[in-house]
Amino acid sequence: MATPTWNNPIVKWIDYRLPVFSFMHHELVDYPTPRNLNYWWNFGSLAGIVLVIMIATGIWLAMHYMPHVDYAFDSVERIMRDVNYGWLLRYVHMNGGSMFFIVVYIHVFRGLYYGSYKNPREILWIMGVFILLAMMATAFMGYVLPWGQMSFWAATVITSLFSAVPLVGDAIVSWLWGGFAVDNPTLNRFFSLHYLLPFIIFALVFVHLWALHVHKSSNPLGIDMKGPQDSIPFHPYYTIKDTFGLGVLMVIWMFFVFFAPNFFLEPDNYIEANPLVTPAHIVPEWYLMPFYAILRAITFDIWFIPAKLIGVVAMFASILILLFLPWLDTSKVRSAKFRPIYKQFFWIFFVDCLILGWIGANPPDALFMDTVPLLIIGQIGTAYYFLHFVLVFPLLGWLERPRMVPESISAAVVAAEPPAPGSV
Repeated sequence: MATPTWNNPIVKWIDYRLPVFSFMHHELVDYPTPRNLNYWWNFGSLAGIVLVIMIATGIWLAMHYMPHVDYAFDSVERIMRDVNYGWLLRYVHMNGGSMFFIVVYIHVFRGLYYGSYKNPREILWIMGVFILLAMMATAFMGYVLPWGQMSFWAATVITSLFSAVPLVGDAIVSWLWGGFAVDNPTLNRFFSLHYLLPFIIFALVFVHLWALHVHKSSNPLGIDMKGPQDSIPFHPYYTIKDTFGLGVLMVIWMFFVFFAPNFFLEPDNYIEANPLVTPAHIVPEWYLMPFYAILRAITFDIWFIPAKLIGVVAMFASILILLFLPWLDTSKVRSAKFRPIYKQFFWIFFVDCLILGWIGANPPDALFMDTVPLLIIGQIGTAYYFLHFVLVFPLLGWLERPRMVPESISAAVVAAEPPAPGSV
């Protein structure tokens, strides 16, 4: 591709010595993109924009936050009441966490549906899973910082899970706490890591985009571009499309900021942390509830392995298993558009994840109610979650007979276009 000519003398002078503008032009303007991308492909760029907003608002909030158990709760109240527009920045940041996970989860399910993890995009997918893990760690630590009742007890419960690790579990918990209980050293550690991890996420996103630009975007048909006829420049076609998607996201985001700012928040977190009073129901944020349900579904020991350890392993395995998806899926066809049986199992898996989220939102006592056997439903949902990856994926790849895949993107696009008026 030819190097662009710059009319601005300053840009030309800089670009000759450091071709940053040529790089941006090649990767953001002339970047060849499949011509058949739909709106499900908006969510990658939306996630990047939300990340930048979260980092910007987080830096601003950190200027006014006091990471000390005696002052943390009051410093958050001061941000809300005394700092100019502090309420706005905090609500944008607080609800932005939920928006971030909504966008990323849609992005992940889109990848599962269209087979975006398949050869040659394995590294791209793996980096995405690492981003998801870093997001979860960042969100959990941010949940602790307001130092309300739910913050304190969520930190106590979740960090205590590591005590299930044989031999070194208690040492890990003591290191996380910085002592023998959740206290000031714990809050300092979590604040430092919550500030650091978004920049690590940003670095992972950079590698993620690097891998994306090596083999280009996947597309709804799941076939690679075979020439210029299959692609269009990223700008202006997809910048306009992404801008529209951003507008829709911002309307939804700002609705929660201005009209329902505490929709995703537990009321107990507006009570200052008290180690002597345990909340009736300790729950994580909604975006972690499916994994919390998997943790609680394990109520039985297996031989000499205690249920607590099995539950912790299952919870982490439910995320880490995504790393092996490119090799667990044995089908040579990427997109579910041409895999009728896989398409049905995809929606079963999607509903299963929703059910696990519902189970995770219920208090522990409700799991043992006779009228609604939530515990059994959670165990069945957990079993299917793992069977979907280790059994359904390989078997469908061997047994399913996919429909015929088009020869190229352009051929499919032309075939889908209606005939011109007057043509035969």
